[in-house]
Amino acid sequence: MIISRNMRKILFLCGTFSSGLAVLSVNAAYAAPVADTLEKESESKTKGKKKEASKAALKTPAAKKETSDEVIMVTGSRIANRNSKTPTPVSVLTRSDIQNQSPTNNLADLVNQLPQFAGSTTPENSRLALSGGTAGINALNLRNLGEVRTLVLLDGRRSAPSSITGLVDVNTLPQQLVKRVDVVTGGASAQYGSDAVSGVANFVLDKTYTGLKVNADSGISTYGDGVNYSASAAGGFGFAHDKGHVLLSGDYAHTDGIYQVDRKWNENNSRIISNPAYAPGNGQPYYIVRSPAGTNNALPGGIINSSVGGTANSLKGIYFGQGGSINHYNYGSLATSTTSVGGDYALADNGRNIGLSPGSDRRNLFGRLSYKVAPWANLYAEGSYNWNEYVYNAGPQYLSSINLTGDNAYLQNALGADALKGVTSARLGTTARDMPYRKTDNKRSVQRYTVGGEGNFEMFGKRATWSAYAQYSATRTHEQIYNVMNTANQLRATDAVFAPAGNAAGIPAGSIVCRSTLTNPGNGCAPANWLGTGVMSQDAKNYILGNPYRDQKFQEIVSGVNLSMTPFATWAGDVSVAVGGEYRDERASGYVPTEYRSGWSVGNFLPTFGGYNVKEAYLETEVPLAHGLAFNGAVRGTDYSTSGYVTTWKVGGTWQPIEDVLFRATQSRDIRAPNINELYQAGTSRTSTVLNPFTGDTSTIMETTTGNSKLRPEKASSTVVGAVITPRFVPGLSISVDWFHIKLKDAIQQFYSQDIIDQCYQGNQSFCSSYGVDPSGQRDLLFKASPFNFSKITTSGIDIDASYQFPVRRIFPGVGGTFTVHGQATNYLSYVPDSGLSPAIDLAGQNCCASGPPNWIYRFSATYSMSRFSVTAIARGISAGNYSNSYIQCASNCPAYSAYYPTIDSNKVKGTFYFDMNFTYKMQYQDFGKMQVFLNITNLANSSPLILPESGLAANSTYSSLLGRTFRGGIRFEL
Repeated sequence: MIISRNMRKILFLCGTFSSGLAVLSVNAAYAAPVADTLEKESESKTKGKKKEASKAALKTPAAKKETSDEVIMVTGSRIANRNSKTPTPVSVLTRSDIQNQSPTNNLADLVNQLPQFAGSTTPENSRLALSGGTAGINALNLRNLGEVRTLVLLDGRRSAPSSITGLVDVNTLPQQLVKRVDVVTGGASAQYGSDAVSGVANFVLDKTYTGLKVNADSGISTYGDGVNYSASAAGGFGFAHDKGHVLLSGDYAHTDGIYQVDRKWNENNSRIISNPAYAPGNGQPYYIVRSPAGTNNALPGGIINSSVGGTANSLKGIYFGQGGSINHYNYGSLATSTTSVGGDYALADNGRNIGLSPGSDRRNLFGRLSYKVAPWANLYAEGSYNWNEYVYNAGPQYLSSINLTGDNAYLQNALGADALKGVTSARLGTTARDMPYRKTDNKRSVQRYTVGGEGNFEMFGKRATWSAYAQYSATRTHEQIYNVMNTANQLRATDAVFAPAGNAAGIPAGSIVCRSTLTNPGNGCAPANWLGTGVMSQDAKNYILGNPYRDQKFQEIVSGVNLSMTPFATWAGDVSVAVGGEYRDERASGYVPTEYRSGWSVGNFLPTFGGYNVKEAYLETEVPLAHGLAFNGAVRGTDYSTSGYVTTWKVGGTWQPIEDVLFRATQSRDIRAPNINELYQAGTSRTSTVLNPFTGDTSTIMETTTGNSKLRPEKASSTVVGAVITPRFVPGLSISVDWFHIKLKDAIQQFYSQDIIDQCYQGNQSFCSSYGVDPSGQRDLLFKASPFNFSKITTSGIDIDASYQFPVRRIFPGVGGTFTVHGQATNYLSYVPDSGLSPAIDLAGQNCCASGPPNWIYRFSATYSMSRFSVTAIARGISAGNYSNSYIQCASNCPAYSAYYPTIDSNKVKGTFYFDMNFTYKMQYQDFGKMQVFLNITNLANSSPLILPESGLAANSTYSSLLGRTFRGGIRFEL
C-alpha cells in the first residue's frame, strides 16, 4: 500500500486527536457475556428476582449496563463503540476464569495455557539465560513467532519493558485488579504500532472497583518441595460525591527454588549418539537413540579422556572418586567420545546437579487517583512499583578438556611415576562437584508513572470519546552470576607443580604450588586439585571463582492522544472514525566493572548504551455497507529515528447474514522495529551444545552476540478468515473457527552456533571463521554471531474455540447451578523459518524445544457452579511429534548423510496430557463480607513431562509440568 508524502502529513496531523481504546471481542460478545449473565441469573434466583428479569439479562450483550459517562474499551480496534463487531478474533479470560482456573499465583501461567501461545519465556525455561537478562521473566509469545513480536498492553497502553529486548514481564502488572485479559490473535500494528505482529495481549483493570479484597494462598508439590505462598490486598473508594476515585493494591509472592533434580523421569537416560555401524552408502542411520546412556567425558571427580606420550591414551578411563580414589570407567556396550551406553553411564551428575525450578520473590504496589473535573473529562494519575528476584541453579562447572601436564603434582601423587612414565599431558573432564554450582541471581525493579484523561462528549450530534496520556517508566536490573570460573586463574591454578629446591620464591621444596608462583610469588595463585571429590582447597575455589554482574537501566517515555467519533451516517448505519497519535522514546544504559567484561567461562558482561524515538499517527474507520455487513480499515504512519518511515495498514470486514452466524476476515501489513538490544548490544555470551557434524559428537560451546545498528524493521503480511456461530436454538452455545496465515520477511535473526557449524561443514567458508577451538579448555568451541534482516518465517494454522453454558435445570428440573464447557485448540499447519542459505524445514510438530510449535495445543474446561460453590476440571496438553523435523527416521535403506537432513533410527517423542481440578466454596457473613476458600490441584495424575533424548534436564521445559502434581489452597475475602 503506497502512501503519498501529503498523506503522511495528514496522518501525523491526526495525532492531535485521540480515541478511546477498548476490549470487547466478537468472541467475547458471543461467549463471555453469556457466562457473566448466566452467573447473574443464578445469583438472581437465589435472591428471589423475577424470571423475566433473568431472561432479559440473558439477552443483554454486556455484563453491566452502559452509562453515558463510561469510556468504552474495545481491544482489537480504536473504535470506541460497544456495538461494533471487530473482524479481528479476540479470546477473553474473565475474572471468574482467573480466580477459578489459575494454576499458580502468577497470572501468566494461566494465560500461557491458551493454545494461541506457544514457546513463551517463563521462569522455568529461562534457566540458562545467563547473559541475556531474561531469566525469570514471564513474557508472552503468540504463534511461536517470538516474544518480541507480541505486544503486551495494560488498559490499552504500552507497559514498562523489563528487559533490554523490550519484553514486558507479566509479573509487573497489578494482577489482583485485572478483571479480564483480551488476546488479539492477528496482526494489529495499524492500531497499536510496532511489535503487534502476531497479536496483542491486553490486561484490563477494574478501574472503578469499590470495596476491599484480600487474598492469601500457599502451595506445595506432591514431593514436598516447591513451597510457595502469596498475599495480596486491593481497595477502592469514591470521594467528592463519587467524582473522584482511589485505587490501591499490593501483593507479595514467594517460591522456594528446587536446585537439584530428583524426579524419576529425569533418569530416562536416552541419548542421541553417532551410529558406529554407519558407513557412507551402507543404508544405516547416521544417528541412533540408545538407553540407558550417560555422559562419559565429565564426571563429578574428573575422568581422564586422553593422554599424550608413552603409550597413547594409556590413562584413558581413569576416574577419581571420593578423596581422590582411583577407578577405571566401564564404557559399556557402546561409546562415543562423550556418551556411554550401559557400563558406568550413571556416574555422571550433569542431569542431577541442575535446577528444576527457580526460587523467587515478587513485590508489587499500584495506585490510581481519578477525578471527574467536567462531565466530559475524567483526569487520572497512576503509579506502580514492582521488584522481583529469581535465583537459579544454572548447572555444574562443566569442563570437558582440562589440560594436565605430565609433571602436574596432583597427577603425580594420584597415579605415581610408573603410570606417568613418558606421559607429557592428559586431558581431564569434570563437573567439579567440589565447586559450588553456578547460580544466577536476577533482580529487577520497574517503576511506571502515568497521567492522563478520558471522557465522552457530543460531536456531530453523536457521542464521541477522547483519551490522552503520558507515561514514564524506568527499569533497573542487576544480573549476577555467582561461582563463575575466571579462565586465566583456572589455567594458572590447574598448572600445579612441586616446588624445586632453591627456587627463587623461597617456597619449601616439595610443596605443591602454581607454576606461575615460582616466577611471580605475589600473584595470589592457589593450586587446584581436580582429581576427586572432597579434595579441592577453599583457597583454590576462592582464587578461581568470581561473581560477574551487570547493572542496566531502561527508560521509556510514551504519550498518546486518541479520538473516536461518528461524523456521519449512511443508509446502512453510522460511520465510525478513530484518529490518534503516539510518541515513544526508549533509552538503555549500563555499568559493568572492567574486571567482569572478559575472561570468564560465562557472562563476560558488557554494558549496552543506545536509544531511539518513534512518532506515529493512525486513522481507523468502520463503515456499514449493508444490513449485517461492515468494513473496517486502519492505516498508521510511523517514523523511527533509526530506520525512517514505514506504513502499516489493515483491512477487514464482518458479515452477519443471520443472527446465528457471523463471518469475519482481515488482511494486514504489520511491522516490528529492531529493539535496543538488537541495535546496540555490546556483547553477551551464552553456553550451550551443538551436534558437531565433523565428529558426530556433541560439543560444548560458548556463543557471543553483538548488535547491528543497521537493522531495518521487519514486515509481516497477516491473513485471518473465520466465522462465529451462536445458534438461537441452542442458547449459550458459541463456536468460532479461524484460519490464520502470517508471512514475515526481513526477520531479524542471527545464525546460531548449530547453523554456523552446519554451514561450515557444507563448505560455506564464510561461516568457518565464526567459530574456533576454545583455547582455555573451558568449552570445546567458541562462536560469534550478530543479527541481520535475512530471515523469513511463514506460519499458518486453525484456531477453534467452542463454549456451551446452560442452567442445569434444563436437563435436571429442580437442580440449581450452571454448567459450562469450554474448549480451545490451535492446529499449527505449518511453521517454516527460512534463512535463505539452508533448506527451509517445516518445524510444526517439532517437540524438542521452542523452535517449532507442536501440531496441536489444546485446553478444555468444564465448570459446574452454584451460588455457594464451583468445581472446574481442565484437560490440556500438546500432540505427539518429532524430536527434530530435520531428521529422517529410518532403520535400514537410509539415504546418504546430509547435515541438513541427517538420518536417525528413532525420531518420535510423546506429547503431554495434564488434568487439573479447581474447587471454590463461597461463604457470606451478614454485615461482614464475603469469603471464598479454594483448592487447585495441577497435574492431578502426576504425569511426566515431555521426555527428550538429551543430557542435563531431559525434558521440554516449555510445554511440560516439571514439578509434577502440585496443590494450592487459599482464601479470598471481600468487603
